[in-house]
Amino acid sequence: MDIGIDLRVLAGGSYGGIAQYLLCLLPELFSAADRSAYGGKIKFKLFFNAYQKKLFDYPWLENENVQLIHLNYPNRLLFASSKLFEYPKLDNLIRGADVFFSPHFLAAPLSPQCRSVVTIHDLSFIRYPEFFSLRKNIWHRLEMNPKKQALRADKVIAVSESTKNDLVNLFGIDPEKIQVIYSGSKSEIHPLENSRAGSRGSRVGGISDLLRVKKKYNLPENFFLFLGTLEPRKNIPGILRAFAYLKSNRQIPDHTHLVIAGSQGWLYADILKIYRDSPYQKFIHFLGPIEEKEKPFLYLLSRVFVYPSFFEGFGFPSLEAMSAGVPVVTSKVSSLPEVVGDAGIMVDPYNIKEIAEAMKNLFLSEKLRHFYIEKGRKRAQEFSWRKSAEQTLQALVSVVDY
Repeated sequence: MDIGIDLRVLAGGSYGGIAQYLLCLLPELFSAADRSAYGGKIKFKLFFNAYQKKLFDYPWLENENVQLIHLNYPNRLLFASSKLFEYPKLDNLIRGADVFFSPHFLAAPLSPQCRSVVTIHDLSFIRYPEFFSLRKNIWHRLEMNPKKQALRADKVIAVSESTKNDLVNLFGIDPEKIQVIYSGSKSEIHPLENSRAGSRGSRVGGISDLLRVKKKYNLPENFFLFLGTLEPRKNIPGILRAFAYLKSNRQIPDHTHLVIAGSQGWLYADILKIYRDSPYQKFIHFLGPIEEKEKPFLYLLSRVFVYPSFFEGFGFPSLEAMSAGVPVVTSKVSSLPEVVGDAGIMVDPYNIKEIAEAMKNLFLSEKLRHFYIEKGRKRAQEFSWRKSAEQTLQALVSVVDY
């Protein structure tokens, strides 16, 4: 059995949530195939296309059941041809496949005999078009046409019940062909005694790594943390306003800081304006993009993780923070209640005072912090990439007729 997998989300060089989903899933998927009843009967054909760009040399590319097909067409040309002419057929480009797996709704024309499975992470661009630039909305709705991809697929993987409900209600997808498969936590953070963090630490490094990251980014001693792309739906203005409210009302210690980490997305001008106008600017730190290997230590160094997003298909950062033993403030909307459950403080993302109150309580109360740290660790253990990969493999195999 040949399974094709689209790796084009790795061609951009800047690895966002969907790229990380794929990078975490693939090694576990290949291992799951080896463990399964299918044994050596499955061969994975990885389709990577990028003009004058190379794929990073990942260890799993050396697996016996993995073959990389690397083409060098400009992706814009390939997307245009796919939309206008339904050509070329991607399964033909990889010399045949029984099923083709798309980890995102990139246009992927296939031959009639090739089955298809596509993962849809969220429909935020339908729910909240105002959170996206005109160019992004055109790309989402017209160029890629995710509704067409979902309707055409033999099976759709949704990363949450929230996304499944949107697929049914907004796209009219048959619920019977949608399978909810939760992602895992991509960090390997586990409890370890750490005098600064209060019985928190990591097996991916030690105290020396924590100190190195702290020095590199010149991090303060006590800070709230946001980690994610700087874009409207992440509600960073809400965090800035809640922080200013706490500062102006002297509800948190004077030496408390706010750290905002992540790359700039789109429509982030409002974020920078609020920052420039803030009387507490010296307490607010924008770190920019963070290397993946450094993210665990950034979580560990923080005191409270704040993520009051307006909409999430899954919400990796909240799960990672819980895994690190950091108490979480997040939103009670979209998929976030599914991921966080009762292991964090849920807030109305439109209510600044409610966000501020949750931030203050988790920052000041050691009893409350301990309660949510322990709940968060246990909750995070319920999500694993191994489980996600096993369910994904079964979904891929299930659409193929033997």
